[in-house]
Formats: sequence, structure tokens, C-alpha cells
Amino acid sequence: MGFSFKKADASATTTSEITPSPVEETTPKSSDEKLQKIDLTTAISDLNKIQQDHQWDPNLPQEKLDAVKLALEHGDIKEIREVDALFTDDSPYEEVRAAVRNTDGGEVACTVRAWILGMIFVTLGSGLNMLLSMRSPMVNFPALVVILLVYPIGCLWAKVMPTRVFRTFGLEWTFNTGPFTIKEHVVVTLMSNVSIAYAYSTDALLALQGKPFYNVNLGWGFAFIFTLSSQLIGISLSGMFRRFLIWPSAMMWPAQFSYTSLFHALHDKSKSDGSTSNGWVISRYRYFFLVMGGMFLYYWIPGVLWQGLSVFAFVTWIRPENAVLNQLFGGYTGLSLIPITFDWTYVSAYLQDPLLAPTYAHVNTLIGLILFVIITSIGMVYSGALYTDYLPVVTSQTYDNTQSAYNVSKILGDGFTLDVEKYKTYSPLFLSPTLALNYGLSFAALTAALVHIGLFNGKEIWYRFKTARNQEPDIHLKLMKKYSEAPDWWYLVLLAVSLALGLATVLGYDSQLPWWGFFISVLLAFLFVIPTCMIMAISNIILSLNVIAPFIAGLIFPGRPIGVMIFKVYSTITLGQAQTYVTNVIQSSDLKMAHYMKIPPRVTFWCQVIASIWAVFVQIAVMNWTLGAIPDVCSNTQPSHFTCPNGRAFFSSSIVWGVLGPQRMFGVGSMYANFNWFWFVGAAFPVVLWFLSRKLKIGFTRHFNAPIMFGAMAWLPPATPISFSSWAIFGLIFNHWIRKRWSGWWRTYNYVTAAALDAGLILSTIVIFFAITLPGVTIPQWWGNVDVFNTLDASYTGWLKTVPEGETFGPATW
Repeated sequence: MGFSFKKADASATTTSEITPSPVEETTPKSSDEKLQKIDLTTAISDLNKIQQDHQWDPNLPQEKLDAVKLALEHGDIKEIREVDALFTDDSPYEEVRAAVRNTDGGEVACTVRAWILGMIFVTLGSGLNMLLSMRSPMVNFPALVVILLVYPIGCLWAKVMPTRVFRTFGLEWTFNTGPFTIKEHVVVTLMSNVSIAYAYSTDALLALQGKPFYNVNLGWGFAFIFTLSSQLIGISLSGMFRRFLIWPSAMMWPAQFSYTSLFHALHDKSKSDGSTSNGWVISRYRYFFLVMGGMFLYYWIPGVLWQGLSVFAFVTWIRPENAVLNQLFGGYTGLSLIPITFDWTYVSAYLQDPLLAPTYAHVNTLIGLILFVIITSIGMVYSGALYTDYLPVVTSQTYDNTQSAYNVSKILGDGFTLDVEKYKTYSPLFLSPTLALNYGLSFAALTAALVHIGLFNGKEIWYRFKTARNQEPDIHLKLMKKYSEAPDWWYLVLLAVSLALGLATVLGYDSQLPWWGFFISVLLAFLFVIPTCMIMAISNIILSLNVIAPFIAGLIFPGRPIGVMIFKVYSTITLGQAQTYVTNVIQSSDLKMAHYMKIPPRVTFWCQVIASIWAVFVQIAVMNWTLGAIPDVCSNTQPSHFTCPNGRAFFSSSIVWGVLGPQRMFGVGSMYANFNWFWFVGAAFPVVLWFLSRKLKIGFTRHFNAPIMFGAMAWLPPATPISFSSWAIFGLIFNHWIRKRWSGWWRTYNYVTAAALDAGLILSTIVIFFAITLPGVTIPQWWGNVDVFNTLDASYTGWLKTVPEGETFGPATW
């Protein structure tokens, strides 16, 4: 690991405050002198690489691409050097320049202080979030909370802890290296990020061990190696693919921008230069706390005092019993054709903060929402296709033929197997139009991702495979080259160990998953790591395997619900952890944040791996304690609401896909068989866009992205269209209109605003949970909290046709 605590780096500084614009002494005094220092041959080589690798980059302004092309065509030496400087002195992306410093202050990163604080927050965060995830409603403590808590604790540590130097086995170390540095702050956050969210495998373990579910306990050993292997496989894959996902400047990872901006705001309290920020001079530090405090206070209005503001579906309040109006304008089970919300939770809940995503992601998401969800759903419902006129438009609830929630217990025989006679007597399973489309669009998103990356990025991937770190110029990669890279064999060894643990999981216990099934699940994730991570890196849109994994497992292992569940964990979390280790899509970042903040790669590797391993022990211990110590845990009637909602959802999913099976849902002759056409649609659409942009040379089509149009809809449902449309609207307001009109303010404050809004919302939510929700305090009972929910939309009964008592709808046989 190399604890560099004392005299470890002669260039390291230990100042807590960082200068806003550090300048090296060797910087030329004039721009002409600086241009003269650029080697012409190198500049031409750089521009050729840039032109080749960024010609279809949707985030790079067309004028910069044109400047590169013209410089090479004209051959003017000064012009070539000037254009090369645009790409080599700083990031070519305005978003990155606004959020990330193009310098390395050389602060010390790996200290005893950072490790102690990191392990404390890993323990508290992973344990507390595991416990709270078993409760409904659940609340969690994300990375923003860690960042805000660590800063004052680290500063206090620097003031009160002794600076005495110890020597152990020849290594000098101390509890206090001086002021708490920005890099120490990042290291603590990196450790917390990879472990602060509870492990995905614990959902499967709750489904296994919960008494209302399978009630099968395979022991602590199974729980440990199952969770450990599923967490570490993805981490190892992400490290192996750094050359494709981290080092290229085009892989921006917008989710990081609010965190990098927050780190700099906390450690740099200097005022802004009004001449470059549209007259605003308030420091980012003060601005952050003012906006955060404002959001903290504001959220009490839609969160407690007037909950009707969250979904401002005023049309349904006027005609609460009109089914059509509730379907079209409702925000709970309707299409939200007038998307009005005053609740930041609804805006940022599913696609994260809209201020982080680039404009083209907002546009593609809006196109996908309108074309593939709203228009298609309207067509399905009002034509009565697939009996959708008997169902709500937007819900993740599945139904039987009496318009009641589907009761899987009515089709189960002994040992959680399908009783065909019971199934034929009971009912087929009906999906709401948006849930059916969710499956279809999930199919399309994955095939679109593979084809899109192959067509638009295939040559680039091969180029990066050959060049490793010698890629086109990027200031951040250049600054990171002074640190020793974590060798690829470290990640290979980690992969081998985690695969061995995975094999021990499926072979050493009654997992219902054969060894070859385990490898298929890992290979499935392996296949999609590069395509889904590259799409996420440029758009902040997440593509997941949570739909396709159980679908494939149900086809391969029919009648094995536990095997389907374990297959889903290994495929979904392997990809999810790969995305998490690259950038924690729910909280913060790992590899890319370390890259932006100039954390030595070997420090990043060890702090993440050790934190992940320790978090597994903490989470499994907390989970097993909860299952043994809390009476009636996981039951719907548990007095303290420890109902295990995620474990229940995992259990139901495993029954549907493992017992009922995809063959009965999507097989030939089934009700939803035509949704298999989405596989083809997903593969064909990128080809159409490729032809329009590359063959017909229609310039604006390079901004269209089929995987985003399909994949952004993955959360819908349980999300509703109001979250997606309001997300896109707010994103376009900040990242298009404000950016164009007040570019200086946008560069200075946009990403700090994003961090402040999210932090204020999170803190307010936590306080409301412990002050009002947990103790059961009654909120004000008035029209804005009561009558606004007395609509067909809010009561989940917004269907066109109602089944008479004692009758059914749907096919006569199934």
C-alpha cells in the first residue's frame, strides 16, 4: 500500500486550503512563448488522434472539431499549436473544466488519519444502511453526508491530535500529518462510496432466509463468500478496463462533477472573480451552504406541510373520478402530460441530479419518453391491446384477472414449484402497459448498446486496447502519469480469487445453480461492461441487467427460483459493481473521481478493496443480527415496519421468473410474445442512426443515441413520467439556457448548486424520517395532504374498464 506519512513525498504539501488557480513557476509569461514550447510534430500527432477519436463525440462542440480539421488542412504552424493547446492545457470539455482543476497540488493522500476515518465511516455507513434497508419506508446515508461529516472531523483531528512521529518496522508514521488535505478527504470518501450502499446480494439472502419467504438458511459461510465474490468480481473487471473507461478524456462521468466541485468548495474558501462569473463574487463555500440550507428548509413544505406539491396534478383534482383525465394527467399511475412538481425528490430520484447530465442526454431521454412510453402507452390503452384498458397505465404492480394484485402463492405447489392446475384455475399474469414496455425497452437497450458501441466506438476501443496510457492528449491523464499505476495483474489476481469464491458458493451449497450457469452469469456481465459503462460515462444514464438476467436464467433453469435469484445477483451486481467502482452511480465516484482528484492509483486500489471486504463482514453481521433479534422481521405486520421490502421484491421476482418462467410470459403463443421484437428494434435503430450520421452526413444526428432513448426508461415503472420529464426540463434550463445566457455563472456555480440541492434534500429527508416518520408523528391533516390523494390516479384504480364482482377479464384459456 505504501503509507506515505512522513517525508514520503518531498513535493507533497499538507495545506488544508488550496489555491484557486495554482500556477507553476515555469509557466511562460506570454501565450506566444507558451505556444513556442509546443513541439510541432507532437502537436500534429495529437490533432490527428483527436480527430480520429472524437469525430462522433456528442459532448464535444462542433466548432472544436471543425477547428482541429481546419488546422490540419491549413498546415499553419501557429494555428496548429493554438488548437493543440485547447486540448492539452485543459480538458476539451467545458463541463470538466468547470468541475475539475487541471492541476495537482501534490497533497498527501494516504495517511493513518485517512484510513482510520475511512474505516470508521465504512463501518457506520454500511451497517446503518443495511439495517435501514430492511425497513419500509427506507432511508439511507449517501456519500454527500459522508463528505460533509468527514470535513469538520478531519479539521478537528488536525487541531487536537498529537503530531508525534512513530517508527514501526522502519516505517515512520504519525496520527497527524498536519492540516486535513483535500486528497485525504477524497480517500475517506472513496472508501465509503464503494461500501456505503448495502450489498445487492443481501436482497437475495433476505429472500432466502426470511421466514415469510423461502426460509432457507445456508449458513454464515455461504452468506460471506456469496456476497464477497459478487462484490469483488465487478471491481476487478472495472480495473482491467481502465484504458477504455477511465483514461480517455471523452469518458467524462458527469456524476462526478458535483462531488469534485464540492471538494474544491470546502477546501477553497476564496471569493469568485466577478469578471468571470457574471458579477457573482460569493465564494463557492458560502454559496454551497446557503443553497443547502435553503433546500433543507424548503423540503419541509412538499415533504410534510403540503404533500400535494410533490405531484401537482391539478387536472385530477378538478375531475378526480374521470378515468381518462387521471390516466393522461395523473402523476402516480398516469402519464403526467402536464409535468408539474415542486419536489426535488421527484426530479432527481431516478436519473440523478439533472444539473449533472449533458444536454444531449436530456434531449435523448425526452425523445425516448415521448415516443416509446407516452405515445405507445396511449395507443395500447385506448385500443384495448393486451387488456390494458383494465389496468392502470403506470405501475410496477402485476395483476390477476380480477384487477387484484397477482398472488403468486396461489400457483405454487410443494417446494416452491409451479402447480400447473392451480395456475390454470387462478389467472394469467397481467402487466400494465408501461411495465410491459419496460421489459421490451430493456431488451432493446442492451442490443442497442452492443450495436451502437460496435458501430460508433469499435475502432476507438481497439485503438485504446493497443495504446494503453499513450492515448490522445489529456491533462488529467498527463498529471496522473507521475504516479505508479496499479498493475493489471493485481486486478487479474482479484478476479481469480473472486471467481474461486463464486464457484465455492454454487458448488459447496444447494444453490440450484450449476458451475457453468455461474460462468454464464459472469460472462453476461463481462459482455456489457464496456458498452454500458461507456454510455454512462458520456451521458450519466445507467443501463442494467436487472431485467435481462432473470429472463435468461428463467429460460435456462426453469423451475429453479433460487438458482434464478443467484444468477441474477452475479450478473447484475458484477456489472453494477463495475459501474460503481468506476463511478458509484448512486452516491459518488471511485476510479474516475480518483483520476480527477489525482489520487495515486495504488492507494485507490487498496483502499477500495479493503473497504469492500470489511463492509461485507459488517453488512452480513447486521443482517443476521436483525433476522435473529427483531420479532416477526420481514412480515408485513412487523410493528416497527422491518418488512424487508427489497427481499420481498427479490422473492417475488424469483417466483415469477423461476417458477412461472419467461416462456409462459414471452414465449411463442404467449400474451407478450410480440415484445420479443424489441430485441430486433434495439439492434436496428443504431444502424439507422449510423447511416444518417456517417453516410448521409446529417450533422445533428450524431447527438442521437439509441441506447439512451431505450435505456433511460429502465426505471419506468416504478418511476412515473413526471420524474423523467421534469428531470429533462430542469436539465435543459440549467445546462442549455442558463449555460448559454450566463456562461460565467454556470461554470462557477452550476455543479456546486447540484451538490447543494442534493445535500439539503438528503439532510432534510433524514431529519424528517427520524423526527416524523419513524416515531409516527401525524402530519397536518388538511386538503393539501388528504383530499389531493382522493383521485383514481393516486388510488391506483385509474383504469378504463372495471370488472364486475365475481367476473374476470382476459383470455378464456392460458
